[in-house]
Amino acid sequence: MDKIKVIHDAVGHTLTVWLGDPKTEHICEETADEVVLMKDAAGRVIGFELLHYRPAELSTGLSVETVVQAAAE
Repeated sequence: MDKIKVIHDAVGHTLTVWLGDPKTEHICEETADEVVLMKDAAGRVIGFELLHYRPAELSTGLSVETVVQAAAE
């Protein structure tokens, strides 16, 4: 499984999540919901960015929950 990279920009109020290698980014598309999709040359989504992101709680960090499920046989 690839690593997921999460970047919270508290000044710019964005939350960026990379599901793949950021170096393979080819094009970005903004959705109607103020979400930017980053895609590779084949059109696969390799990341997304939430615009105007502000955490629900005023804290110094970002809490991330990881759920790992076994692959279906």
